[in-house]
Amino acid sequence: MNLQELSRRAAAKEVDAVHLVSMEGDIYVLEALIGQRFHPIQDNLGHVLSVRSVEHARQLLSGLPKLPFQLVHAVVHDEMCGMQQEHETAEGVPMPLH
Repeated sequence: MNLQELSRRAAAKEVDAVHLVSMEGDIYVLEALIGQRFHPIQDNLGHVLSVRSVEHARQLLSGLPKLPFQLVHAVVHDEMCGMQQEHETAEGVPMPLH
């Protein structure tokens, strides 16, 4: 899903939340929660969109309607060991989108 599709689906009230995932190495990526599934936000080339900061994410998402927005810290240990299959919505720190 790219930013245009995210915007269209958010306007149609299909998006439940947007997560800014903080990964090791000061890397941030965006993902949209739709139903029970997380969709990574991609650039125009189909690569996962890398975001520089919380403020950069807010700038990219400024055209979206009001949505729950959370900062989520990826847990490397869970990814390495394969213990956790999906994010839980309660893991993130709620933040204002606008």
